[in-house]
Amino acid sequence: MLIVTQTTVLNPAVLETRSLPKKFFGRVLVLPRGATPGQWLRLVVEIQLLRYLLTLTPFVVIPFASRDLALPVMEAPALMLLLIGLVELRVLRRSKAVRARAITEDEAARRLDLLSFRARACLRRIAALHDVTEGQLRLVVEQSPLARLPPLTLVSVQSDQPEPHLLALDAQDRAVLSTLFDHDFTERDLLVTNQRDDIYIRDIAQEARAVSAQSRLAAFLDKREASA
Repeated sequence: MLIVTQTTVLNPAVLETRSLPKKFFGRVLVLPRGATPGQWLRLVVEIQLLRYLLTLTPFVVIPFASRDLALPVMEAPALMLLLIGLVELRVLRRSKAVRARAITEDEAARRLDLLSFRARACLRRIAALHDVTEGQLRLVVEQSPLARLPPLTLVSVQSDQPEPHLLALDAQDRAVLSTLFDHDFTERDLLVTNQRDDIYIRDIAQEARAVSAQSRLAAFLDKREASA
C-alpha cells in the first residue's frame, strides 16, 4: 500500500485535482519516496507503453535471427495486435467468468463493508487530528487492475473544502491509515473483490460534522502529548 500525499511522492504536482475522487492509474504515474526496488519495478509495469514494447520484443528479435522471417514478421500488424491483446486480456487479467468464480457475492459484500467500516474509522480519526469541522473527508482506495501481479494499492484522503484537494498527511495520519489492511483483510482480498465487480476505485466519505467531541478531545490530547 502506498499512501499518496505531498510528503510521500517525488512529483507532488500529480496530486493537483479539480474534481473528486482524484484517480491515478492510467492518468499519471506516482513516484513514491523511499520505494524499494521491487516497488519501483511494480510501478514500471503499470506503464502501458512499456508493456506493449516488451510484448512486441519478439518482432524485433526475430528479424535479426532470421532474414527469411524478417519481412513476414514486420508485415504482420494483426499478429502484433493479437499478441498484445493476449498478454493484456488473458495473461495480466482474468476473464469475467474466472473473476466471478473467485469470490461469492456475500463474501464480496462482507469485505466491502469491512473496508467501509475501517475507512470511516480512519477518516474520523484524521478529521479530529486536523480539526476538520466542515464538508466531507473521502478515503480513496485505488488498485491496479493487473491481476497476476502483486497488488498495487494507492490510498489518499481527499476533501472538497475549500476546494478539491488531497490532504497533507503526516506520520501520525499515515499510521492511522496503516490499519486499513491486516492479515484478516489484505490488499489481495480487496483486489479479488474489485475484480469481481470490475471496479478498482473505492471512495468512502465521512461527514466532518459527525465526528464526536470525544474523538476530537482524544486527538487533541494525543497531539499535546506528542508535542511534549
